[in-house]
Amino acid sequence: MELDRIDRKIVAALMADATVPLARLADMVGLSQTPCWKRVRKLQDSGVIRGRVAVVDPERLGLGLTVFAGVSAPEQSAAWDARFEDIVDSLPEVMEAYQLAGSHDYVLRIVVRDMGEFERIRRRITEAIPVRDITASFALKRLKAHSVLPIDTLTA
Repeated sequence: MELDRIDRKIVAALMADATVPLARLADMVGLSQTPCWKRVRKLQDSGVIRGRVAVVDPERLGLGLTVFAGVSAPEQSAAWDARFEDIVDSLPEVMEAYQLAGSHDYVLRIVVRDMGEFERIRRRITEAIPVRDITASFALKRLKAHSVLPIDTLTA
């Protein structure tokens, strides 16, 4: 879907605050409410807007450990990749997962309470599927965490 400047303004505004009322959103992007609502629906239906969420502080929920785990596959096969994706998808503690080109095949961002909980997740992965290697880096301090993508709202 090709986004025009108004679509990009809508997306940027909703990323900054998904609770913005439709009337305010319409004013922000220079539309009346009905055309604005139609554009929001089109953005949702096309998958540009996948959902609306509240951004929370994991530490205030007792989830103080962020782990970046590099996973190396024992083989390069579509079957292994599909099985690994299913396992990762079943673990709510895995917040993000990326397939990589480089020293690891995958990197996972895992958010848990403590080292014991991370070890439980690591074991669930290795008991469910063979892996060549899992390395873990533990975040000491979060310097930046953003959910707002850098969208050009100025050019046509």
